[in-house]
Amino acid sequence: MTICRASWVAKVQAPRSFTDALKLEQLAERHASGKPSAYEEDNLIPLELGGAARDPRNLWPESRPRAVVVDRIEMRLRTLVCAGKLTLAQALRQISRIKYTQG
Repeated sequence: MTICRASWVAKVQAPRSFTDALKLEQLAERHASGKPSAYEEDNLIPLELGGAARDPRNLWPESRPRAVVVDRIEMRLRTLVCAGKLTLAQALRQISRIKYTQG
């Protein structure tokens, strides 16, 4: 499975210049409070699970430290998928539930 290849996320991750500019645009659209550094531009469908790296519909500003917690969950789900302990569909359902109800 492609997502299980070493350095997969590093190979597909959008450049910071792209995500930083998009984050500023999205924060303005949402009338978000706080400094941009209080947010991480995150993938709704994580790269660890095959999400689109440069699609603005898959990117959104997530507040810190919540983003750090969710990043750990995404990595754990990828590990479970790659170990054959969880299907990709199951992992996507879990992360979707977390992001839509707790994020």
